Amino acid sequence: MTMIPGVELEDPPRDLKFEHQTLFTTDCIQFLAELITTFDCKVEKVLLQRAATKIHLDVSGDLPEFSSLTSHIRDDKEWKILPVPERLQNRHVDVGDLAPCDTERFLKALKSDAQGIQVDFDDGNCPTYSNQIKGLFNVYKAVRHHFKDAPHISEAPVLMLRPRAWNMIEHNMMVQGKEVPGALFDYGLLVYHNGKLLFENKSGPFFYLSKIESHHEARLWNDIFAWTEEKLGLRRGSIKATVLIENVLATFEMDEILYELREHTLGLNCGIWDYSASFVNKFGNHSAFLLPDRSKYVNMEKPFLRSYMELLVQTCHRRGALATGGMTAAILPSDKGSSQYHSILEKVTRLKLLEIKAGIDGFLVYDLELIKPLQELFLQHTNGKNQLDVLREDVSVTRTELLTMPSGGVTLHGLKYNIEVGILFVASWLTGKGHFIYQGQVEDSATAEISRSQVWQWVRHQVTLEDDSRMVTRGLIRDLVEEGIRVKLVDFLQSNTTKDKERLNTAISIFLEVVQKRDFPEFITTYLNLEHTFLASTAE
Repeated sequence: MTMIPGVELEDPPRDLKFEHQTLFTTDCIQFLAELITTFDCKVEKVLLQRAATKIHLDVSGDLPEFSSLTSHIRDDKEWKILPVPERLQNRHVDVGDLAPCDTERFLKALKSDAQGIQVDFDDGNCPTYSNQIKGLFNVYKAVRHHFKDAPHISEAPVLMLRPRAWNMIEHNMMVQGKEVPGALFDYGLLVYHNGKLLFENKSGPFFYLSKIESHHEARLWNDIFAWTEEKLGLRRGSIKATVLIENVLATFEMDEILYELREHTLGLNCGIWDYSASFVNKFGNHSAFLLPDRSKYVNMEKPFLRSYMELLVQTCHRRGALATGGMTAAILPSDKGSSQYHSILEKVTRLKLLEIKAGIDGFLVYDLELIKPLQELFLQHTNGKNQLDVLREDVSVTRTELLTMPSGGVTLHGLKYNIEVGILFVASWLTGKGHFIYQGQVEDSATAEISRSQVWQWVRHQVTLEDDSRMVTRGLIRDLVEEGIRVKLVDFLQSNTTKDKERLNTAISIFLEVVQKRDFPEFITTYLNLEHTFLASTAE
């Protein structure tokens, strides 16, 4: 609890009292309270507008389009964003999905040759109070050069700070009787403690903005940045952000999003799984938007994703902004001489070369062993630090191309894999972890999102399997869990104790509940973050 009127802050876990006291000083809490008080109502308005948009899409059957109301922004070829800072001119390979509470991995990334680090409080992180405090404190230490053997912040890979998205709530702080937006909690603590130091070392403050759905949401972030700069005495335009275009609605407003953030943006990012899942989120009730098996039919070579990526590159480069791609989830085997190692590296190289040839300026990897080969790939196929000169004037993407689903059906393997990933993600959250390694690649909330979205949609539209013409139903999913998936996951998780088995049973129950809901839960992380079982399991 605090002495500041209207503010309630929970006591820290017993083993994090020092970290908590360091972060939550009286001045910092006062700054947080002012930030939240100033913008909380606007955040609520964003969430209400999202709900209203979803209702309109469901009731009217309308589809998104390039708005005539903002055509003057798209048609004006002259405006540009402010120049990208020197330290971010080269964004070839960043480390992604790095939950900063994982101190060991954070240190390895700081010592790596990557251009940047996605310091991820969102997709790859489970937002327990302990994890947030540990992660925030690790960033605090890195910026101040408190880690032994780690490079100075001016020489380390650039920290790209990713607060939670608007859909997440921080349960451990209340301002004026309300739990606070997770995005403002994370952002406020990060920028208050580290903003000036990062700026003085020409290393930030730089942010990722997740799950933006419209230029109105970008305008809100721009207002937050401007307010922060005035409060902290930073020069206007000091704070920079990359916006993740991971929602189909935002694809139709990319110019407008850059325009609203033109003093504060670095560019846009495209990622395959959250973006694909957003089609189910927004149009899941429509059979015309049935998304086929992701393991077989969905990749960046498909027209609806390739069009989205090419439009993003064209939009960014026209405005002087960087266009970055998604994260490579593959994990290379330790045996570099094995056929499996070369097979995985060949596949990763082929898909990333596709992005490079499209004009992408950089992308992310999870496995640190992929940094060097993919940096070399950029050097082999590009002429400098970035591809801003690749304007893609040959691209002319239509509304139809963006909204046409790839052909294909549903395989038994794809159904099982989606069920397994969804259950394992819930089980991971119940242990306080935001991502896990499964079958040679990292899985996080983005892959969990597409997994559970597809299962929900396949049940809703009663699709039949390519393999044996069985219909995907609630009963089939339960049968698959009991006939083999449960045993497989017990072995994978090494669930030997009664507590382990109970946790897996809970994860299965929650997953089955999510995929059979009448109304599609918008985000699985929101659902879990409000779930009493999760809150109880992670309570200190």
